[in-house]
Amino acid sequence: MRSSSSGISGGSGGRMGAVNGGVDKEVDFANYFCTYAFLYHQKEMLSDRVRMDAYYNSIMQNKHHFIGKSVLDVGTGSGILAIWSAQAGARKVYAVEATKMSDHARALVKANNLEDVVEVIEGSIEDVTLPEKVDVIISEWMGYFLLRESMFDSVICARDRWLKPTGVMYPSHARMWMAPIVSGLVDQKLDEYEGSMEDWYYFADEMQNDYGVNMNILSDAYSEEQRKYFLQTTLWSNLHPNQVVGTPSIIKEIDCSTATVNEILEVRSNFSTKITEEDARLCALGGWFDVHFRGSDQNPAQQEIELTTAPSVDQGTHWGQQVFLLHPPVNVSEGDELSVSFVMVRSKENHRLMEVDLNCEIKQVSGQPLKPIRKKFFIE
Repeated sequence: MRSSSSGISGGSGGRMGAVNGGVDKEVDFANYFCTYAFLYHQKEMLSDRVRMDAYYNSIMQNKHHFIGKSVLDVGTGSGILAIWSAQAGARKVYAVEATKMSDHARALVKANNLEDVVEVIEGSIEDVTLPEKVDVIISEWMGYFLLRESMFDSVICARDRWLKPTGVMYPSHARMWMAPIVSGLVDQKLDEYEGSMEDWYYFADEMQNDYGVNMNILSDAYSEEQRKYFLQTTLWSNLHPNQVVGTPSIIKEIDCSTATVNEILEVRSNFSTKITEEDARLCALGGWFDVHFRGSDQNPAQQEIELTTAPSVDQGTHWGQQVFLLHPPVNVSEGDELSVSFVMVRSKENHRLMEVDLNCEIKQVSGQPLKPIRKKFFIE
């Protein structure tokens, strides 16, 4: 899978979620933050034009939120959001970065003659101390399917500690979506799984014939391991809109100004969607997200901006979409209704990864009963 970012320039603002006090700080840093300390990763994130344009436009078209104001950039990475905030007229910008990318951010700020406005602070947002409350908190915290990486925990911590009661969040709102899709990935991954098992059985025969050791006792465990890898781990994909064969459904909405960590520890949704194609081979459910820059009720945006990772004809994002394979595929027709139960929780082994339980019942227009689909997935 491709890497995803917790900052528009690949930055890191937090060390762990507020509820994860038992997480080993050094292990978390090694597993998560170290990726964002490399410029090659910064370049990949900065090359995402959909994301860059959305953040740039949200700032430059809403300068009334920035002129003369104080701003906190959580996970500044190379400092792009902090620089744009200063260019939009901010009085002071605190750019917090947990890695040594902070050195590059300082250099970039200086090269753009903004060191009198932008102060780069190396440290986790949970630990840093600011001299004042801020008018704006800006961060690009979104991971795969929005919540992977759990960086929003750190943004919530920053908001609760440092945002003025009249302050605004950038972005202000977020939504998660799912829809039925068709994809050749299900056949590809089934073939890869079956090929892996054929290789195992050949290996087991060799062990028996050449070394006199019966390996068959491990076959079920190997099969379970390979099924998880090939069939239960969600896949990154850039879907075309034509691959969406049912009505998209919102499964989670987040108000970034009021959301708590407890509200995002578990995502539960029961939703229905209807097939919109005359005949389709239902292979998977696809998941994506969007975020909005609306300001607040008291201080709304003059120009609302949306950043969407929905399937696109022209230009995708580095997030792409997450594909939840349904195997074997099911033949469906226009008007067939899917009733889906979706539960996503954090992995017990790594709080930045996700586990999903998905149940799907299909009510066909023809009335023919179909066996319910029950799957477990891992967003890794």
